[in-house]
Amino acid sequence: MDLGTWSTLGWQAWVTLGVIISIFAVLMAKDVDTDVVLTGGITILLVTGVLSAKDALAGLSNEGIVTIAVLYVVVAGLESTGGNTLITERFLSKPKSVTGALTKMMFPVTFVSAFMNNTPVVAMFLPAVNDWAKQNRIAVSKLMIPLSYAAVLSGVVTMISTATNLLVNGMLINATGKGFGMFDLSWIGIPITIAGVLFVVAFNKWLLPDRRAAIEQFGDTREYTTEMIVEPNGPLVGKTIDDAGLRSLPNTFLAEIEREGDIIPAVAPEARLRANDRLVFAGVVESVVDLQKIRGLKPATDQIFKLDAPRARRVLIEAVVSPRCPLIGQTVRDGGFRSTYNAVIIAIARSGQRLNKKIGDIVLQEGDTLLLEAHPAFADQQRNSHHFYLVSKVPNSSPVEHDRAYLALGILAAMIGLASFTSLGMLKAAMLASGAMILTRCCTPSTARRSVEWKVILSVAAAFALGSAVEKSGLARAMSETLTTAAGGSPMLSLVAIYGGTLLLTELISHSAAVSLIFPIAMNTAAALNASYFPYVAAVTVAGSLGFATPLGYQTHMMVYGPGGYRFTDFLRIGIPMDLLCWAIAMATIPMVFPLTAPPVP
Repeated sequence: MDLGTWSTLGWQAWVTLGVIISIFAVLMAKDVDTDVVLTGGITILLVTGVLSAKDALAGLSNEGIVTIAVLYVVVAGLESTGGNTLITERFLSKPKSVTGALTKMMFPVTFVSAFMNNTPVVAMFLPAVNDWAKQNRIAVSKLMIPLSYAAVLSGVVTMISTATNLLVNGMLINATGKGFGMFDLSWIGIPITIAGVLFVVAFNKWLLPDRRAAIEQFGDTREYTTEMIVEPNGPLVGKTIDDAGLRSLPNTFLAEIEREGDIIPAVAPEARLRANDRLVFAGVVESVVDLQKIRGLKPATDQIFKLDAPRARRVLIEAVVSPRCPLIGQTVRDGGFRSTYNAVIIAIARSGQRLNKKIGDIVLQEGDTLLLEAHPAFADQQRNSHHFYLVSKVPNSSPVEHDRAYLALGILAAMIGLASFTSLGMLKAAMLASGAMILTRCCTPSTARRSVEWKVILSVAAAFALGSAVEKSGLARAMSETLTTAAGGSPMLSLVAIYGGTLLLTELISHSAAVSLIFPIAMNTAAALNASYFPYVAAVTVAGSLGFATPLGYQTHMMVYGPGGYRFTDFLRIGIPMDLLCWAIAMATIPMVFPLTAPPVP
């Protein structure tokens, strides 16, 4: 260790190091919210004077962090229109196991991500993979980390895959007048991508958590009966029950099919759907919400089309029938529920009983739990009514407007094209896309506001501030110089040290800050060895793009952190082996592509 470098560090660097160690210790020891721990660490650095208020809050205005926030609105547009379902149908076929699901998902994602920025790729697949996991009864936690890893792994296959590649290449051109070609790193990136995907697929059982919502483990006593109709010109006509994904929906059961007046009970998986089939399901409220989102199904009652409010502005609401409800003892149809309350019953639960009737024929009883489609104002109007108890909105339950799905996908494609092949940049392209989603009514302003994962934004902003403290206190340079000094003038050991230093800083601060700090060290190392700078700069580029051990290492990791229900240690368990694997392959391939003994570039 170069003790001289560390002896010159000020107290700010040692306080920063103590805060970092404390943050990692708390996150590994306790199941606490990452944003709370990181914000607490930044508070200490702010109060002690290590960070100024400007530096502590700089992350909230950082372009990359704002881009993530804006991308959530684009994702909301895909979810609200069912565009994510089209992505699922195109890229994700029905798997037979978790291993099969990972194979079907990761290889397409790596291919797409090799030729465009990986952040919008994750934004595109995130809602699709989430729904796909539910339809196939796979824990979402088994798929979200692999989704981010797949997008990141192919980040060095081409120069346009990540912003890190472009940043390093820009610094290289400024320093030497020469840079990497479009596919110069491909012979390094392709082996890493293939090996990384195979590693995740092979070891997912041991390294990825299997976390499921409590409702999946213990069930729900409120079992609703609901009816859906197969749309005549929809994509489900002619499909088997199994292929349509209606056999394995979590917490729901296809009780029967009514077809032209005939009842088909105990529906076989190989039975084929026909136009206008009436499907009767029994399941919990979450499963009813999921049924509403399936392209090709619509609620069986035509009453929903007679409500005053447009469907996009409606939500699902649960309400329990009180003894004072005037419709008790009458059927839903005869009682005129819609005209009385401007709401439509789409499902009914009754003390765990399975109601084998059409909803319109069910006689309402005291204590029935109704699932209603109505304007959000219904909940406020009826909350203190004597007619209902426990009136509450079901979160994220606005009906899906499938007729705008292709429009939402078109907006997404335009955003990716603008970000990848023009000088507009990711932030501007994402802001245009989010604005277009709202203007075209692919999502409402309220949905857009709710879609932003503020825990993720706060975590990333705090991590940005932490990186600023590591950099400005001199701690980052001390760490990187210590690693390169330890190489002792050996070309191979220098390559290992430069990669390791970049990787360490990528995991602790950010990929852009890491490569910016290590790049001059790599150039100086090449000059001291009187050798070509290309292998050492390649090591900086690859390590800066491939950080897997912490959710702070890359912004796509933070995007999947919340949806996957992860803990900080989940990334460490699978990420550390991934880091080591990629490091080993990079050390084997970089000298083959860029010989360490090559003379200096003139």
